[in-house]
Amino acid sequence: MVHYWSILKFPIEVIEMIQTQSFSVNQPTKIHFGVDSIKQLGDVVTQLNGSRVFLVADPGLKKAGIIRKITSVLNRKKIPYTLYDKVVPEPGLKLADQGTKLAKKNKADCVVGVGGGSALDIAKAISILLTNGGKAEDYLGLDKIKLPGVPKIMVPTTAGTGAEVTFTAVFINEKTSSKGGMNGDPLYPDAAILDPALTLSLPPNITAATGIDAFTHALEAFVSTQAHAISDMYAMEAMALISDNLGAAYANGTNIEARSAMLMGSLLGGKALATAGVGLVHAMAYPLGGMFNTAHGLANAVLLPYVVEYNIIGNLGKFATIAQIMGYEIEGLPLREAGQLAVEAIHQLNADVGIPNSLEALDIPSNKIPEMAKIALTVTRPVENNPRRPTVEDVIAVYEAAFDGAY
Repeated sequence: MVHYWSILKFPIEVIEMIQTQSFSVNQPTKIHFGVDSIKQLGDVVTQLNGSRVFLVADPGLKKAGIIRKITSVLNRKKIPYTLYDKVVPEPGLKLADQGTKLAKKNKADCVVGVGGGSALDIAKAISILLTNGGKAEDYLGLDKIKLPGVPKIMVPTTAGTGAEVTFTAVFINEKTSSKGGMNGDPLYPDAAILDPALTLSLPPNITAATGIDAFTHALEAFVSTQAHAISDMYAMEAMALISDNLGAAYANGTNIEARSAMLMGSLLGGKALATAGVGLVHAMAYPLGGMFNTAHGLANAVLLPYVVEYNIIGNLGKFATIAQIMGYEIEGLPLREAGQLAVEAIHQLNADVGIPNSLEALDIPSNKIPEMAKIALTVTRPVENNPRRPTVEDVIAVYEAAFDGAY
């Protein structure tokens, strides 16, 4: 495996950043990675002193046979469980509240989340609500969670969100139709089991959307104003793994090598975003999820190249590096021209895996763009992390370019 971060040439300002920057990193999740690593689930539960599992899962996993793989491991260890498979894409806060009631009723003392980002976020929230009380909406925002949750174990079945190693859980607030997150260190999972074999049945369209979502996490963390040497290491390796392997995983879902590389890329992208944050792509994707129920990964994927084009001047060197990571020759090119190649590379990656090139293709009404732009700018942390500080007029212009597919 080629580790791109070890061969790239860093400009002098990056070396100076390492010498002068101060940062803190807290990543407490214990990671188990590898084919058939799901067989360790029972041992992990008992190591965390769990005795009654509340199993939060995507409903489609039952048909794919994945739930049976999970429950058979628990049955062999004689660990009782309650299955909660009411998960939907872009989940509302009520799903976390309802799940918590059921978990309390069944005296659960350990939560296992299995599936995509929605299932993992619901599982993390339920863990917190079991010990902190109240409702999920009480904890929207930053650092409102006071107590650790019950032990929580995440088992991702998509290579996308990286939620298995982050301190965030994102929901739709049914009262406001807006999207927001619970954020705080208690949301970090205690353990994560990443078994590439569990991703083999992922359909091509979900492989594509979740894969570009993971790439977006890594890219936005890389160019974030909060980036540092450790987040850059995670982000660069994630971008390399994903850009090199997403096409193969999309073309042949049974390619275990590509699936393994994608799951590792998603994990590293999650670590990058947990340490450096995300940017304007995510802020602009939030209204699409809140207003139109557009899947998060798909929204990010469509918006990504247009936001990158807007952001290039905010960090020419890093966008040039992104083009290099994605396989473009940049030696001898002016930085602006090299950075533009990153836009071309992302458009090509999207096209290779069937991502639509416009918001119009997602049936987003153009007359809602001004409202969407105002909402996007209220997602303050990603906006503040962005390498270019946007105005509402800027955001409208980026949405309009993405609506037209102007490339």
